[in-house]
Amino acid sequence: MIEYDAIIAGYTCVDLIPDFKKQTTVNCISDFFKPGKLIEIGGMDFVLGGVVPNTGLAMDKFGKKVYLNGLIGNDSIGKIAELQLKEHGVFEGIVKIAEADTAFSIVIAPMGIDRIFLESPGCNQIFSMEHINFDTIKKSKLFHFGYPPLLRQFFFNDGQQLVQMYSKVQNAGTVTSLDFSLPDQESESGKINWPLILKNTLPFVDIFTPSIEELLLTMMPSKYAEIESQKGEGEIIDKIPISLVREIGNIIIAAGVNILLIKMGHRGAYLLTKDVSSINKKLGLVLKNKKWSNCEIFCKAYKVDMSRVKHASGAGDIAVAAFLSSILNGENPDMAIKYSAMAGKESLYCENNFNNMLNWEQLSEKVNKEANELILY
Repeated sequence: MIEYDAIIAGYTCVDLIPDFKKQTTVNCISDFFKPGKLIEIGGMDFVLGGVVPNTGLAMDKFGKKVYLNGLIGNDSIGKIAELQLKEHGVFEGIVKIAEADTAFSIVIAPMGIDRIFLESPGCNQIFSMEHINFDTIKKSKLFHFGYPPLLRQFFFNDGQQLVQMYSKVQNAGTVTSLDFSLPDQESESGKINWPLILKNTLPFVDIFTPSIEELLLTMMPSKYAEIESQKGEGEIIDKIPISLVREIGNIIIAAGVNILLIKMGHRGAYLLTKDVSSINKKLGLVLKNKKWSNCEIFCKAYKVDMSRVKHASGAGDIAVAAFLSSILNGENPDMAIKYSAMAGKESLYCENNFNNMLNWEQLSEKVNKEANELILY
């Protein structure tokens, strides 16, 4: 009955990425973008983006049979998405509509600063449960979904559809996984009661893979604002103490998640789990209970060769793809988090993540060759 290793559903877009390679390393975004200033770029890349192509195509590259379930419009950007998805042979589950345009993002990523996204959610605003292929989900080992803050139908009405969807998928016996995105605090999704939505949703989520910024902003908004307002240069991620990461991790585990991977960018990743025996009772997964249950690991990021960095777009999604692929392979948690960190790093060197990303054998060779520090709690 199993036809797919994973179904990747949710946010689909096309990333428009200006080439800033002509520019020197930027220390402060305000010094780079000034009114009246002309910035010459090397061109513009049109690359598939969002959790569906990013995580889905990476898992395909890692040797998994995937089914991509997203929404595009019948516009010019949609034609770009359709062409690229068909070239990769994964267009089967993509729904094409005429009522709204395809989502796109302009990714501002000069060297030296974190990315800035100008996001147009497009038809993702009407993406709903009716576009989810539940018949195919029943034939898959794992269902991975993202990003609720950009999918209006799934955060509207206190996330009713999100809860219904995860409940239905879990009842089908498929392992459930959720990824997130950072809500725009000035938009509708930034004013939603995310703690309530997550409280109602997470009991039906086996694997949760957010970033630490996303978790803090949605679960502890006042703490996020406090840290953001702290004096000193540097990104907010550098100001978050590991004690706070562990604290919020325990809150998420207590809410019902079995496996939590918190992405922390250049700082690494944090893994926290509880008893995983319920996951092993589902379709096709055999994780070693003694290794996976009740473990806590912090993995430092692998050293990055800055001279090779192309851009960071999609790095988090590809890190998740490697983590989920490791779980499907039955890897132990220490190796799963290493694969995740390595895939995230290697994606930085890719002009095009889908064409240039390492396959699983090459990734394994890197993981086994390059040293990294794990902290076991």
